Parts: sequence; structure tokens; C-alpha cells
Amino acid sequence: MSDCDFGLIGLAVMGENLALNVESRGYRVAVHNRSTDRVDAFINGRAAGRNFKGCHSVAELVAAVKRPRKLMMLVKAGPAVDQLIEQMRPHLAPGDIVIDGGNTHYLDTERRTKEVEAMGMLYVGCGVSGGEEGALKGPSLMPGGSAAAWPHIREMFQAIAAKVGPNNDIPCCEWVGPRGAGHYVKMVHNGIEYGDMQLICEAYHLLKEHGGLGNPELYDVFDEWNRGELQSYLIEITRDIFSVRDDRTDGFLVDRILDVAGAKGTGKWMSQLALDLGVPSTLVTMAVFARALSAQKEARVRASKVLSGPASDSNAAFQAGIGETLGERPKFVECVRHALYASKIISYAQGFVQLQEASREHGWGLNYGDCALLWRGGCIIRAQFLDRIKEAFDQRPDLENLLLAPYFQQAVTRAQPAWRAVVAAASITGIPVPAFGTALAYYDSYRRERLPANLLQAQRDYFGAHTIQRTDDPAAFHAEWLERRRPPRS
Repeated sequence: MSDCDFGLIGLAVMGENLALNVESRGYRVAVHNRSTDRVDAFINGRAAGRNFKGCHSVAELVAAVKRPRKLMMLVKAGPAVDQLIEQMRPHLAPGDIVIDGGNTHYLDTERRTKEVEAMGMLYVGCGVSGGEEGALKGPSLMPGGSAAAWPHIREMFQAIAAKVGPNNDIPCCEWVGPRGAGHYVKMVHNGIEYGDMQLICEAYHLLKEHGGLGNPELYDVFDEWNRGELQSYLIEITRDIFSVRDDRTDGFLVDRILDVAGAKGTGKWMSQLALDLGVPSTLVTMAVFARALSAQKEARVRASKVLSGPASDSNAAFQAGIGETLGERPKFVECVRHALYASKIISYAQGFVQLQEASREHGWGLNYGDCALLWRGGCIIRAQFLDRIKEAFDQRPDLENLLLAPYFQQAVTRAQPAWRAVVAAASITGIPVPAFGTALAYYDSYRRERLPANLLQAQRDYFGAHTIQRTDDPAAFHAEWLERRRPPRS
């Protein structure tokens, strides 16, 4: 009997939680998992007494859902998605909607949208952010694909999404664009998440190593930061981490964690695609490399016994002439806050520049204010800061770079003295701040009318006859450097 409003395949924790979220909004949900034991465990456990139907096959699940069917896959990205589509295909009818809620590469979604539409059905690639808690209580949803699917899934998706706004009634879910647009926006979200996490880790490293703050003091600092312009989910959970005691020692758990970072690949995708587009998403790239360097633990241990850094004198930065800027501990903490906020602005500015270029490349017609809205609640990078981004794009939909919006321009200008002093102090004391440093380098490059690329072009033309262009003439030419150079001294 086709009496279910929604079908979901994939009952790992994210799938279970999302199914429970959908059912809690008044919908009857059919569920299936490759391992049918998991279906039975869910139906007899967390779903007991609720409006669910457990299905032991794909065919049974498809048959259980009302037409036009809304069928969502929450399985590992890659071949498993194609295999599921093929399993569903014989049982689908024209107009049915197949939804991929995994962390899928956008090019796969571009391809699948065309393939499923050619079969007569509709396809949605939907970014889902917020982790297990978000899936249960309200995630950020970024749907894209077949536009004709949106009227059929809009009510349900906006009902289950996180809500923001003065009256808590604005859903963090809106149609993103055609084909792979939704998954691309989710990928950029994840890349910005990489950058945010690395920046926070560098702030922690500075406060601990240079500022001498212990975990209780770090808790207080991050608690204070979470009450101002840095307020965000990541700042909040970082605060909480500093309060958790280790159950094996008298210390704190964070100090007992191996310093080797994991990654699932979406940050790398964003970095690779930025290179393909020719846009300088330097911060996410540096964050990816920082994780890669952390993974070289054994090599770092060996190097630490051989390679030396600056003198261990904790006053080295002040002796270098920047002591008046950094001052004592409270002022240093405030300087790090400014550096963190300015670098965060750079991270988001780069992310939106990449979205703009990708939208032009693929003809998606993204609404950048809506993208910021999608991330204001439910997701990992949710932050008060995103309201300012939405305002900036609402005021100027064609805004070339967030740094040119008055609010962000003024914020970075205010932060500059502290930002520069912190990066300088880190360099002098030997504390690595790759993300802070690359953010500042991007800002200094972007704000300059002229860069040394004129010399680079001369070098390319010299060794490869790639041609150059004069500042006063658009015509390209080769300069015949060998003939015109001054001979070296014999």
C-alpha cells in the first residue's frame, strides 16, 4: 500500500536522525537499508510506535511511497549512489523524485541529474549540514537539481530545516540552482569549515604557547568571544572542549589527543576546483595542507630533534619592537581575537568569490544572499557573522568581493594593526600560523593596484616566448630578451 509521504535509504546515524526529523513533522516515512537487520533494529527501537514503515528491499520501499515519490538516499558518495539509482529505476514512474543527500562531488550530480531526467524522473542533489544533531533537530539543507522537483519537496524540506530570524521562522533551506549547484554550495560550506577550524586552532596555539593560557582560561576567552561578533557554533564547541576533564589523569582531555587531523576530502575538492577556476581560495588550501602536515607525525617528531627555531625567550616578540602593540596578556588576547575575525572574513570572501566564478562557469545563477541564509542555522559554520554577509549581498547582489562591502571593509581596517602584530609575533616566536598568514597575504595582495607579476611575465616571456603586454598598449608581443639584454661581466 502506497501510504508513505517520503522514502529514505541509508540508516546510519545521519539517516536515522533525518528520518525521525521528517516523521516528527507529521509525515509517514518508509525506510530501507542494505543491511535489513538495521531496518528491523530501527523500527523496533527508536522508531517504535511512530509513523514508519520498514522495507527490506528497494522495490518495497518505492512501492510504499505515494506518487510523485520523494525518495532520498543517504549513503556513501560514489558508486553506491549510481547502484541505488539503477536498483530503483525499474520501479519508478515519470515525475518521481530521487534525492541524494550525501557529500557527493558536484560533477557526479551534474551527470546524474541529466541521466535521471532523461529517464523521465526528477533529481535533487541536496547538501545536508549540521551533523547528527542537525539531522535530528534541524539541518541546513542546500537542494539543487531538477527545478520541477522543488514545489513537491519544498514544504517538507523547509519544515525539517533549522529556523532562524527574530521569530525563528526563516528556514535554512532554499532552492540553490540547477544540476550540481546544491552540492557545490555544500562543498564550499565544508571548505570554509576547514578554514574556520584551522583559524581557531591557530588562535588556540597562540594563546596557549605565546599567551600562556591554561584550559580554564581558554574556556573563559572563548566563552567571551562567543558573546560577540565571533559568535558561532565552532567557537561554542571549542569553548566546551576546554572544560572536559580526562578520565585517566588529573588533566584535560584536549591535551591527551594525538595531534593528527583527519579529513574526508571536501576541503580538498574545493581547493582543487579553485585551481581549475583560477580563483585564489588560499585559506582552504592552506587548511588542507595543515591537516596533511599534521598527519606527518613521525616525520615531525624526528625533525623536532634536529631542526631549531627561534630563541625560547618568551619576550622575543616584544624585543623585536612590537611589544607596545601586543602589550600584556589581556591585550594579546584581544589582538588574537581581531586577527581571527579578520582572517575569518577573508575565508568567507574567498569562498563567495569561488561560488561566483563557479556559477558563471556552469550557468547556475546562484543567489549569494540566499547561500548565506542557508548557513545561518543548523550547519557547522552557522554564525552571527552570516547575517552581515546576507545583508551585503541583499544590498548589492553583484558585489564583487565581500571585502568591498562597507561593514567588512571597516571591520578589516579596525583589525589590521592587531592582525599584523599577531602574525609578526608568531613568526618571531616560531609559532606556525599558516591560515592567519595566508589570509593577511591575500588581503595585502587584493588591496594593491600593482603586484610583481610584471616581472613574472617577463620571466615567462624570456624563457618561453609566452609574450607580454605593455601597460600602455593591449597588443601582446615577445620582447627578444636575449638580443636586448645587457651582457654580463666577463
